[in-house]
Amino acid sequence: MKKSLLATGLALATTLSFGATAADYVIDTEGGHASINFTVSHLGYSYIQGRFNTFDGTFSYDPKNLSASKVEVKVDTTSLDSNHAERDKHLRGGEFIDASKYSTATFKSTSIEDQGDGEFIINGDLTLHGQTKPISIDAELIGAGPDPWGGERAGFEGTTTLQLSDFGIKAMDMVETVDMQLYVEGIKK
Repeated sequence: MKKSLLATGLALATTLSFGATAADYVIDTEGGHASINFTVSHLGYSYIQGRFNTFDGTFSYDPKNLSASKVEVKVDTTSLDSNHAERDKHLRGGEFIDASKYSTATFKSTSIEDQGDGEFIINGDLTLHGQTKPISIDAELIGAGPDPWGGERAGFEGTTTLQLSDFGIKAMDMVETVDMQLYVEGIKK
């Protein structure tokens, strides 16, 4: 099955087509300019959307040597938020992500594949529910350049689909996958 991940995101980011040099960025979670979102089927009748409210990460980007770029993200799984307190307890519980036992999910890139026109694939290892598996994130550059405060920023979006059983999550039969949507804006260090 095709895998393409946030993330916290998933999560994550790494191509700039402006004439920059290699640079390191911190994901702007303090300013609320990044999000790790998910969509999951509810019994096959509708969808539940949610997010992880607490995560952090960094990425390096080298526009002249894309393969030298990388991304790392750490997600607090106890911050899962589907806008419904009772459902959140259920999703954080042992039947799903078991956040009390596995309170952190991590993603670390292993390679970046340039697809042209600001699109790329981020390959890496996702550790979720105590298990580490390779995933791929379909990503795209949103924009990059100076910000109004004298700094530089770069923004990306990414998507992936996770097969829950790959991570030992054996929730109800009707929930086999979760779609992740990642929006990442970084501030140059």
